[in-house]
Amino acid sequence: MTQPNQTYGKYRKRPVVVEAMRYDGTEPSLELRRWLPERIWAFSTGPYVNAPGTMEFRIHTLEGWMTANPGDWIIKGVEGEFYPCKPDIFEATYEPA
Repeated sequence: MTQPNQTYGKYRKRPVVVEAMRYDGTEPSLELRRWLPERIWAFSTGPYVNAPGTMEFRIHTLEGWMTANPGDWIIKGVEGEFYPCKPDIFEATYEPA
């Protein structure tokens, strides 16, 4: 437990279980659409196309709109918030529960 006036020290991130789904770069699957609240996502084949056959997938996060690129993980946080995460960061931070 942290001492009341302690401002420096080593801290370990608490173990947390999150839900996550990988975005493959195509039109969001029915499963992904059902999982994400409708009001927080949008996709486009307009000027933001990542590569032929892939789409920009945007998620409204606590920090504003963020883009999920092909291969990114979409995470549902402990407070019910959603956000994209790069695959290398996801793999370094999370393991199957």
